[in-house]
Amino acid sequence: MAKAVPKEFIAKMSGLLGEEETAKLLEALNHPMEHGLRVNTGRMSVEAFLALSPWKVTSIPWCPSGLYLNEDAVADPPSRHPLYYAGAYYLQEPSAMLPAAALPVRPGDRVLDLCAAPGGKSTALAEKLKGEGVLVCNDISASRAKALIKNLELFGVSNAVVTAETPEHLAGVFEHYFDRILIDAPCSGEGMFRKSSAMISDWSEEKPMEYAAIQREILPHAIRMLRPGGMLLYSTCTYSPEEDEGSVQFLLEHPEAKEMGLRLAEIPYCPGFLPGDPKWTEGGSDDLVKTVHMLPSRVRGEGHFAALFTSGEAKEPSPESREPSPSVYRLSSDPKKVAGNLRSFEKKYPDFADFCRSANILWDSSRLSEQSGYLSYLPDAYDLPGLKGLRVMRRGLFLGEIRKNRYEPSQALAMTLSPDSFGNCLKLSLTDERVLRYLRGETLEYEPGEARDGWVLITIGELPLGFGKAKDGRIKNKYLPGWRIGA
Repeated sequence: MAKAVPKEFIAKMSGLLGEEETAKLLEALNHPMEHGLRVNTGRMSVEAFLALSPWKVTSIPWCPSGLYLNEDAVADPPSRHPLYYAGAYYLQEPSAMLPAAALPVRPGDRVLDLCAAPGGKSTALAEKLKGEGVLVCNDISASRAKALIKNLELFGVSNAVVTAETPEHLAGVFEHYFDRILIDAPCSGEGMFRKSSAMISDWSEEKPMEYAAIQREILPHAIRMLRPGGMLLYSTCTYSPEEDEGSVQFLLEHPEAKEMGLRLAEIPYCPGFLPGDPKWTEGGSDDLVKTVHMLPSRVRGEGHFAALFTSGEAKEPSPESREPSPSVYRLSSDPKKVAGNLRSFEKKYPDFADFCRSANILWDSSRLSEQSGYLSYLPDAYDLPGLKGLRVMRRGLFLGEIRKNRYEPSQALAMTLSPDSFGNCLKLSLTDERVLRYLRGETLEYEPGEARDGWVLITIGELPLGFGKAKDGRIKNKYLPGWRIGA
């Protein structure tokens, strides 16, 4: 049955696109939405995933790690598969993969995802950082930020700071700090008409200007946080020129943006992309043709818009401070070196020190932080400003809790590990029935030689699932209750 799209929306699109293109758009809105996943390339290559995938998938042109899910995924939902629980992929609508894919991020960069929840774009940015530099993920809603944290932890992201703040408060702390900023702005959601009938019923002629006003409150604060030479990606999931070309033009004309030399950059073209139109906004710059509209009548995806900005000449930090950062942890074959590094805090946290020693993990003790019994490992960012006064939900990698001097390692820590980086593992095959038993929170059994007594990392091959406590052939399940199948 045809979707009852408001006649005012149809008239507006006809004025912008012409009647023929609008007819194609309305026809596309009556087809099922597209589904996709993005492989976590921090865990495995796309080729390795394809060798394991039980679904028929095809490549998404604008995202190298993105794959379309075909009809067979309906009968075998990817959200219930063990590989999902191992953080092997993120389920994401295909057009929503464009913004993070189009923002050039390098290992070691300082990156901000300003409107980050639920985490699809943040996890993609984290993959590009490869554990180096810092990723600040913000969402003004603390409840949405909790979902964001789970997705970052599931992906094994170790160098993220999660905040629940207004852009204004963030700008007061991070002035001219970030190399890269992504703003997937709140919008009227016209591009989600096919995904949600509620978006259609909620639409009104006034919505685009209401959201354009919100976007134009956010954008100046984002400019304050971009360093000279940095890049900013602005995106929405709407077709509305008030929120798309109009907000881009607003940013180009902002005094601070002009002072920085902010200008539009090309987004790599894919077949079906519709260039932005300078005529769709008052005084539109000719460079608006460098922006991109995605319509479900032209691409296999929903509605999206993206604009990439680059600023003036870069002011690079000193070469010494821009050397590649070390990974969150590194192995050492020298027990004396491990013991020496732990000595600075082992008196205060003896059980944690024993855990690290038994796992043969070498930490930089200067990056350890403890607050009310919660241990974190801070991002290795040489100039990360103080965060006092901000509502911070996560500071780097959450390592676990100290309870009456006993250390309980976290699920987040488990998801950064592998058989190569944790000495005691129960390495299961994808078809081993113990995988699903573990994900349900059940006690496991193991044979002699499969694992040793003590903390054990449960994995599917090289992919982590979580911790257990092994003793005498049985493993007490330590998988986080809120993550379990059926939770």
